[in-house]
Amino acid sequence: MVKVFKVQKVTDKTEHKLGKLFWEAFKNTEEEYKNTYVVNSIDSIVTHICMSNKIDRETIKVHLLSKDEINAFALPNGHLIIYSGLIHNSDNQEELTGVISHEIAHIELNHVMKKLVKEIGLSFLISMTTGNGGSEIFKETAKLLSTSAFDRNLEKEADIKAVDYMVTAKVNPEPFANFLYKLSDKEHKATKNLTWFSKHPDSNERVEYIIEYIKDKLNDYKPILINETWEKLKEELKD
Repeated sequence: MVKVFKVQKVTDKTEHKLGKLFWEAFKNTEEEYKNTYVVNSIDSIVTHICMSNKIDRETIKVHLLSKDEINAFALPNGHLIIYSGLIHNSDNQEELTGVISHEIAHIELNHVMKKLVKEIGLSFLISMTTGNGGSEIFKETAKLLSTSAFDRNLEKEADIKAVDYMVTAKVNPEPFANFLYKLSDKEHKATKNLTWFSKHPDSNERVEYIIEYIKDKLNDYKPILINETWEKLKEELKD
């Protein structure tokens, strides 16, 4: 029992350090989106999902980056990266909330470290935190987190958990399924900047089980942001 506790303690310490290192890597190579209105609006969405589902808001560290790619991804220790391209290409706030909820689910279910330990190994991850991993390996690992999918069962678990988060928060989850379906259309104009979807395959299967899962769920839904706020957010992104 003591040994298990010590391993967990090492893992927690490693995750904290890895999260900081990975975030600094993205921060140093990409531009943070500074528009206060947009940043605060996204924060309102994240806060509402967290508070409705009794998730400690302080554990989710949101970073908005200015990039055309349609992407959002989780880093160790609760860092959540959202590209402005995802917001710009969301037809409504529920689509965006679905993707955000999916990534929060990965964080809350500890999928990020499970993936890294499986693909990299705990001992190597620990060596990365001490500066012995090598810069190229570090870059490749960062790329792994931002562009590649989790195992299918973990993706499904995150999808279902995201729907649960949305239903509990009284946010309509159906647009999340619609978002997956929309981006599976190779003719859609957004697909040229698509990263999030390319790392989340089997779209039709995902749409089907999400739609099936939400059939008998609560339908007293309401948006997190008022329509005027959402429309202004979209306008601010164009500037």
